[in-house]
Amino acid sequence: MAIVNSIINWINYKRIYEIELYREHAREIQEEVLFNLLNTAKGTEWGEKYHYSTTKSWEEYRVNVPVSRYEMIEPLINRMIQGDKNVLWPGVMKWFAKSSGTTNAKSKFIPVSKESLDDCHFRGGKDVLAIYYRNYPEASLLSGKSLTLGGSHQMTNMSNKAYYGDLSAIMIENLPFWTDFHRTPPTEIALIPEFEEKIAQITKTAINENVTSLAGVPSWFLVLLRYILQYTGKSNILEVWPNLELFIHGGVSFEPYREQYKRIIPSEKMNYMETYNASEGFFAIQDDPSANDLLLMLDYGVFYEFIVAGCTEVENPVTIPLWEVETGVNYAMVISTNGGLWRYMIGDTVTFTSKNPYKLRITGRTKHFINAFGEEIIIDNAERAIKTACQATGAIISDYTAGPIFMSEMQTKGAHQWLIEFNTPPDEMDKFTTIVDKELQKLNSDYEAKRYKSATLEMPHILAVAEGTFLEWMRERGKVGGQNKVPRLSNNREYLDGLIRIHENIINKSTR
Repeated sequence: MAIVNSIINWINYKRIYEIELYREHAREIQEEVLFNLLNTAKGTEWGEKYHYSTTKSWEEYRVNVPVSRYEMIEPLINRMIQGDKNVLWPGVMKWFAKSSGTTNAKSKFIPVSKESLDDCHFRGGKDVLAIYYRNYPEASLLSGKSLTLGGSHQMTNMSNKAYYGDLSAIMIENLPFWTDFHRTPPTEIALIPEFEEKIAQITKTAINENVTSLAGVPSWFLVLLRYILQYTGKSNILEVWPNLELFIHGGVSFEPYREQYKRIIPSEKMNYMETYNASEGFFAIQDDPSANDLLLMLDYGVFYEFIVAGCTEVENPVTIPLWEVETGVNYAMVISTNGGLWRYMIGDTVTFTSKNPYKLRITGRTKHFINAFGEEIIIDNAERAIKTACQATGAIISDYTAGPIFMSEMQTKGAHQWLIEFNTPPDEMDKFTTIVDKELQKLNSDYEAKRYKSATLEMPHILAVAEGTFLEWMRERGKVGGQNKVPRLSNNREYLDGLIRIHENIINKSTR
């Protein structure tokens, strides 16, 4: 294995050197990306409309091209699905990543070009390995297989020329044949659309493999690992895969699930590596295992712009390029990509922790917050408060969401209601609630002001919901598996009321 690792590290040396150049040449790299994109797409309908062939600077690009959301480009994407070529990107687009996010039941179909697969998504996967082996030169990752848990794809009902599916499924479908020797399950199982059937088939296949790494969304992977333990009768996953050493995760924050993974994979040698990989592109990688921020990848064919969070709803929001961002500011991210998205507002918010190199943390979604009373709670606030409360009370959380309790004749003050499914409940619920409240006040001055002497907001109301509540709710909404996510925050009670109904049904069934 030492010889193999030496070869791997030698192959990775050049790439690691290129990544190190992010420190000194971030602006040059990003400007080169932008002009490569403009030059490639100048002959498309979009490129001709917005004068790509004569655009000579980022400032001209910003003036010429509007910031877009999916609804604005949806008619063009629909034409691409029908087979129209040279619309947003040269040629005919064959693949579309289906993404409904968590705020809208309506599906989005994000174009996935060959360039975005090869130069962005697949390159991101290669860089994950390069960075991992830089951090752990003696790793034995390639002595076994990687277990991936993705989504599914199928022929669209709109065209016989285009396919759609979860991004993970599109990537599996387009991987080179030789990767089959290093991953499990086989493609025909990986692409099973029914989640329960998929994890059953994965279990039967994978328990006999030498699995050294896992890759997927933490919440759904936890369901799979628990199923495997139940199926095998083992007490922890290392009894199934003794050589397991890495979980590559993304899609949702890992913090609510960290303690559960420590219990189910009880090893100090187990490593966890976060990635920021969305349907629209692969954006960042955790390059330092001791820190929770991610290195923004600058040469994947993605040009980045940023809008100060809270300023996204104006008609033509002001953006800044990467080289003008400041640390500690919450930004909405805007991207132009080699998949044909142009100044596209992805819907995520980030905060930079460093500018040399550029590192960030994902703080939430532009539409996922609680601001019913002017408190402006974002997902990052919630995740940190929950983490602190769990550490102080011994609690382990399976899932949670939160939203407002509005003022009424019976409710004279506002409040936040938290629905939490505990894997291990806190030793004292009142203590847990108090810590969540105090941490939110520390993290968010607007929330602190509204909580002052309980003038506007009461203490949080926390309801510990029955086991299986969130899974049943996601199943009811047709969002089990793949890249589907439990929405953490909402500014209305749509999610809360549905979850409470399911919780009460489970309780009523158990008491009959």
